[in-house]
Amino acid sequence: MTLDHVRSLSGGINQMGVRAYNERLLLSVMQRNGGLSGGDLARRTGLSPQTTSVILRKLEQDGLLHRRDPVKGKVGKPSVPFALHPDGAFSLGLKLGRRSADLVVLDLAGQVRQQLRQTYDYPRPGPVLDFLQMGFQDLASEMSDDMARRLCGLGIAAPFELWNWHEQLGASADDFAAWKDADIVQEAAALTGLPVRMVNDATAACRAEHIFGIGREYRDYVYFFVGAFIGGGIVLDHAVFEGNQRNAGAFGSLVVADRAGTARPLIDVASIRSLERRLEDAGQDVRQLWETPQDWTQLEDHVAPWIAETAHALAAASVAASAVIDFEAVVIDGGMPENIRSRLVAQASQDIRGMDTRGLIAPTLVEGQIGGNARGIGAAVGPIINQYLLDRPATLFEQA
Repeated sequence: MTLDHVRSLSGGINQMGVRAYNERLLLSVMQRNGGLSGGDLARRTGLSPQTTSVILRKLEQDGLLHRRDPVKGKVGKPSVPFALHPDGAFSLGLKLGRRSADLVVLDLAGQVRQQLRQTYDYPRPGPVLDFLQMGFQDLASEMSDDMARRLCGLGIAAPFELWNWHEQLGASADDFAAWKDADIVQEAAALTGLPVRMVNDATAACRAEHIFGIGREYRDYVYFFVGAFIGGGIVLDHAVFEGNQRNAGAFGSLVVADRAGTARPLIDVASIRSLERRLEDAGQDVRQLWETPQDWTQLEDHVAPWIAETAHALAAASVAASAVIDFEAVVIDGGMPENIRSRLVAQASQDIRGMDTRGLIAPTLVEGQIGGNARGIGAAVGPIINQYLLDRPATLFEQA
């Protein structure tokens, strides 16, 4: 990336701005590719070796980088790779789900260091904020002074217009009306003293997959997250596309034909809520679906037909999405055990081969790698991106 190109994007920025951009550039390339030597970083970014060396020294002094063991090449001196220091920065992520809330501490390398969970029949603002306050106090009490100083913010992942979901969760409209007037961002900032950013929960999950999971291998793909309901995200040209109202990938409203040929919204067919209904009809306790660690082995009689129904719907939705944009892949993840996710993707891949794809190139269906924590991780990585990384890397991350 040349200085002229930076100026063309910014309209002219001062030297401090250029340096901040170049720091983010180097950190982003290392986040994407792992440990790299100064020479490799200079070649990949277009920065001069001298500029790269100066910035690396500063980032190392700031505790954002550390040196790995020297790597011997065929000729010359061994090279010393630089990598992100996991303890260089931390952030909090609050996942606000339909059945549970999670509070996670994420490090700069993308690892969850601490996590708390609260389950409920449905979310209400007061109890959720109480969970955040008490959870933050508990987590902070276990942090070292240096770790606490390196907290850079709080990200909140929540469903779009949560107040409209009361019927699906068996709650009254009055219980959910409070969400419409609640200023969760302001309340959370007051409770934590941190910068707060709110994002759609499925978009957050997509961002986690894009930054830390298999999404790094694809340029354009559609992402489905099967949770209590279903949502997703869209990645175009290596960047998460949020849309005009930051609600891109609202696939729950997409109408698909179920296995009987009936047109139904995807949310009514492909969600864990539909599995809950099967359990309720059989007189089973649905809470066992959300217990940690997840194990659905004893529920096979209900899980098997749910997989068949959900896989067919996801295959149909994948075909529909591909008619709009020529996606190279469909990534499927969710709040379920890994073995269930594998069976779901395998069945959907089989089903899509039997569908009418004339005029289309059917995408490859692959498993996500993040799992049930994707929304919390995606929420937490937001503040890290805001302060340390580039949110739209595209050509910066192409392999040299």
